[in-house]
Amino acid sequence: MKKFFLLLLLAGPTMAKAQQTTSCCAPDATETFARQASDPRFIMSHDEPLPLHYVSERGKDVYFKTASGADAHAWESKAVKNTRGWIFVIHEWWGLNDHIKQTAEKLGDELGVNVLALDLYDGKVATTQEDALKTMQAASKDRIMEIIAAAFAHAGPDARVFTIGWCFGGGWSLQTAIAGGKQVAGCIMYYGQPESDVEKLKKLNCDVIGFFGNLDQWPSPKMVDDFVANMDKAGKNLNVNRYEATHAFANPSNPKFNKEATEDAWKKVIAFVKARL
Repeated sequence: MKKFFLLLLLAGPTMAKAQQTTSCCAPDATETFARQASDPRFIMSHDEPLPLHYVSERGKDVYFKTASGADAHAWESKAVKNTRGWIFVIHEWWGLNDHIKQTAEKLGDELGVNVLALDLYDGKVATTQEDALKTMQAASKDRIMEIIAAAFAHAGPDARVFTIGWCFGGGWSLQTAIAGGKQVAGCIMYYGQPESDVEKLKKLNCDVIGFFGNLDQWPSPKMVDDFVANMDKAGKNLNVNRYEATHAFANPSNPKFNKEATEDAWKKVIAFVKARL
């Protein structure tokens, strides 16, 4: 089985290239990420998550209707005191696992805001690289956008929303911020796929803070440079933080976990949100 999967990994970039050459249109940011994820180096840079069973006193599963009538799922932890502040937390390519729930609640508690961890995989959670690749590439963009729209409706029209995500979720944090319009107060992205469409970036109504590794290739430093230039062209504010670290440097399950960079990024996230609440 592992030999078969290795062959699949090696074939991935070739398959992705073939898909790109047959497309009539340039791929958007989410499509680009899905194709890059076929790179065996990208896959092998994600060590399987450590086992974790997280029990929360306040956090719970919630379900809400989407435009198509199908339920969307999320994990919600309300603040102790009533607040208009919300953070939409978007998972890595593993799915909405207990690591994300734990981090989401820690973030919400520190900031005193409501947390909604979106489930963009509709209940699927991967524990192996094989399953993560299949699940992520099978996720429908239209369905994800439907879930995001329903999440804003669930939070309510008066909600002041921040978005945050890592890797797969980092790219979708940016897309969620674009989709949320004036409801979004700030966007946080950890090593997520940048948006290269300047016209799309012009739709942002918030500042963006990003955390990237200089040793990463997904996105590479060149992609980050292009993101800086495109945000400037769009007239949007972007605060880029770069570390001598590799992909997924903020994930404790990663053997190349960078504690110093992670702690520095966390402090900046907290300051970024507090300044805009």
